[in-house]
Amino acid sequence: MGDASTSAGISAAFTHYQIIRRNGAVVSFEPSKIAVAMMKAFLAVHGTQGAASASVRETVDELTQGVVRALLRSRPGGGTFHIEDVQDQVELGLMRGGHHEVARAYVLYRERRAAERAHQAEATHPAEPVLHVIDKGQRVPLNVRQLQALIENACAGLGADVKADPIVAETKRNLYDGVPIDEVYKAAILAARTLIEKDPDYTYATARLLLHTIVREILGEEVRPADMGARYAAYFPEFIQKGVDAELLNPELLKYDLARLGAALKAERDQQFDYLGLQTLYDRYFLHVRKTRIELPQAFFMRVAMGLALNEADREARAIEFYEVLSSFDFMSSTPTLFNSGTLRSQLSSCYLTTVPDDLDGIYESIKENALLSKFAGGLGNDWTRVRALGSHIKGTNGESQGVVPFLKVVNDTAVAVNQGGKRKGAVCTYLETWHLDIEEFLELRKNTGDDRRRTHDMNTANWIPDLFMKRVMEKGDWSLFSPSTVPDLHDRFGADFERAYVAYEEKAARGEIKPYKKVPAIDLWRKMLSMLFETGHPWITFKDACNVRSPQQHAGVVHSSNLCTEITLNTSDTETAVCNLGSVNLLRHLKDGQLDHAKLQKTINTAMRMLDNVIDINYYAVTKARDSNLRHRPVGLGLMGFQDALYELRIPYASQAAVEFADRSMEAICYYAYWASTELSRERGRYSSYPGSLWDKGILPFDTLDLLARERGGYVDVNRSASLDWDALRKKIAADGMRNSNCVAIAPTATISNIIGVDASIEPCFGNLSVKSNLSGEFTVINSYLVKDLKRLGLWDDVMVMDLKHFDGSLRPIDRVPQDIKALYATAFEVEPQWLVEAASRRQKWIDQAQSLNIYMAGASGKKLDDTYKLAWLRGLKTTYYLRTTSATQVEKSTGRAGQLNAVSVTTSTAAMTAAEPATDVKFVAIDDPGCEACQ
Repeated sequence: MGDASTSAGISAAFTHYQIIRRNGAVVSFEPSKIAVAMMKAFLAVHGTQGAASASVRETVDELTQGVVRALLRSRPGGGTFHIEDVQDQVELGLMRGGHHEVARAYVLYRERRAAERAHQAEATHPAEPVLHVIDKGQRVPLNVRQLQALIENACAGLGADVKADPIVAETKRNLYDGVPIDEVYKAAILAARTLIEKDPDYTYATARLLLHTIVREILGEEVRPADMGARYAAYFPEFIQKGVDAELLNPELLKYDLARLGAALKAERDQQFDYLGLQTLYDRYFLHVRKTRIELPQAFFMRVAMGLALNEADREARAIEFYEVLSSFDFMSSTPTLFNSGTLRSQLSSCYLTTVPDDLDGIYESIKENALLSKFAGGLGNDWTRVRALGSHIKGTNGESQGVVPFLKVVNDTAVAVNQGGKRKGAVCTYLETWHLDIEEFLELRKNTGDDRRRTHDMNTANWIPDLFMKRVMEKGDWSLFSPSTVPDLHDRFGADFERAYVAYEEKAARGEIKPYKKVPAIDLWRKMLSMLFETGHPWITFKDACNVRSPQQHAGVVHSSNLCTEITLNTSDTETAVCNLGSVNLLRHLKDGQLDHAKLQKTINTAMRMLDNVIDINYYAVTKARDSNLRHRPVGLGLMGFQDALYELRIPYASQAAVEFADRSMEAICYYAYWASTELSRERGRYSSYPGSLWDKGILPFDTLDLLARERGGYVDVNRSASLDWDALRKKIAADGMRNSNCVAIAPTATISNIIGVDASIEPCFGNLSVKSNLSGEFTVINSYLVKDLKRLGLWDDVMVMDLKHFDGSLRPIDRVPQDIKALYATAFEVEPQWLVEAASRRQKWIDQAQSLNIYMAGASGKKLDDTYKLAWLRGLKTTYYLRTTSATQVEKSTGRAGQLNAVSVTTSTAAMTAAEPATDVKFVAIDDPGCEACQ
């Protein structure tokens, strides 16, 4: 252990925390006492000499810090811990640290002491003390019967395994005489929360207890669930008036028939939230006045719906229609829309894409645009390919350019500085084409070594790769690097046209007519791309020609980059900043009798597309070029979430041909109905203005563009072409009525909105069957309810299984007693071979007119595996890929060793490389839902 002064310093840092002893006394929280208890446990097993070694002292110090971190994260604002909470964390820390003998001794000691206390209590029969609470400034006895009734109501209807008694017991254990009443209700929430790992349905009991607290805060009184319908109707008009008076809401909302909308609110839908979902809404989405919330859950959904229906002829009917899909969890708008719909500054769009010109005025104007968009908006995608390379001639000064990298350092620092008033850091991704002479330095931007003036630690980067480069890699040819100042037209060329121009420039360079210039083996550059991706998580791999050749808008410009999350593929130019508005269908809610419910899916998508189209006209635009572009082309991005949940419901393992087929058929249906909805909107509202000359106008649908891609590449496209719906009927419909939107579909990550509705994000495989999910609301135990249901059916769900899942980081693979079919169905992300992810994505991509945020999970990563996976992605016609998440094969097969290494991804760096950071609680969740940017979430 450290010296005494260090221990004293640690203890002094926790003055906001207290410990409740078993006799009810409240004492100060002193971490040094945890260290003493740990050391006693080691002494009991290893003896005085063994435990006195420096390594043991260091281990105890490390374990103590882990226990303290876990405790503090459960009470970030201060509070009380019961002594049993501390001992639970010590026990868990010992087990996860691999100190099984010490843990066993500690457990046995606790059991022996508990038995002694029980025997003593039996002999003395002490009367239970009367606890007093502070309620509205008055000291009154705690109404235990009322507390019991509250908790019983929270557990009602959740099954025989969700019981009120353990919540009541744990709540009372964490109370002390004179506790504020609000702390009593908080203790009940925390008590229920601790049981989620025992049975996932406790998450709903926890959410209901949280809802009780929210209702008390907002309505100023307790309301029984049975009375909430009438209370909502009375409260809703008051809420809108209060929001307008506080200059939070648009006064136009007062012109709605608020009584009609209030009567349409369905209070029972408050009961469908899980704890993570409701806590996320409460912490980050509900409107507040001076930190006091004024918005209840159903009012929140109606406020969003009203904001999206402002321009509708029958506003009330449309608002109710929009409310229905949101509050039922059938569809959810993206976070910017949820945050800002109906407010005074209705910035509802998710993504902005820009291209940066090659002159100083243009460069700094682009950085200024980044700042403005980051201040009010979402994620940014910047194309920097036009900016001349290091060593290029500058005519105005007769000097040499310093290249792209110094400017990217400014972009990085701007993103950090302009952070929405501290709400979140700015989020930007820079794209560079592979022929740019600065590409090799660009690949190293996220390295932690080297000249820090030429590093960008807070900015994402992505390779914008032409097909010709991939063909040179496949054919082991050479690759030429140029400055865009000497080959300016390459930036706007794609496909065979790019190839012809590029080869001509290579010939000129070989004759010495183009300088600066460099030739490298294509395979060497490809290897460096992959090694940097593995080492730093960047730059991501995206494919220029697939994005352009398959773009419906290639007649109106060029796609020069994707966005922050790699799902948006829209044209950009000096006069147009591309904008996209996002929302996602909950696939789980569109299954019926073991298959897709096409009728419901079409109905949901019709409403969702209308909502997304409305965003374009209502939206606040911080930059004129964004407004002009969005109104001209009207692109939207309908996506999906809950793909993994749907597979569970259908009993289909992710790593299977059946899952690939389901990805194909479900995406085909979503795209078919989205395009059909857009052509219906076109008939009602008119075609988007740049429609003439588009692929839509020519009768070429996204599915058809695979043939165009194969022709432009000269092969190298191997994609399944099966279809099941009547695409000719859609083709005829578009020919007659046109399209309202240039682009309709894009699959965003959805990490935050999927938390709200309680499904797995986007198209992601399950990360862990028992894990701790981290976001800005804190850390939440997440357990796979489908798995628990199956294990209960098999008689395998018990405390040992919970401990095994914790120890093996949510994986079933090492647990012998679990049947193989269950292991296959509930395989976690790193147990699914990456080719299955690529194959499923390929089937989706053939239907999508934009792209998809596709994370690649790879266990046992190697150069060959990376090479095979990303070449397969190109051959299968993918437009983009997103993060690479890797872990070693030994970590996947671990049975002991340092806890938390498996699948732990650094939240602060968001790199693909695995970190050895210890988890704060049971199992670390991968930081896909990085709260740094929620634009696409």
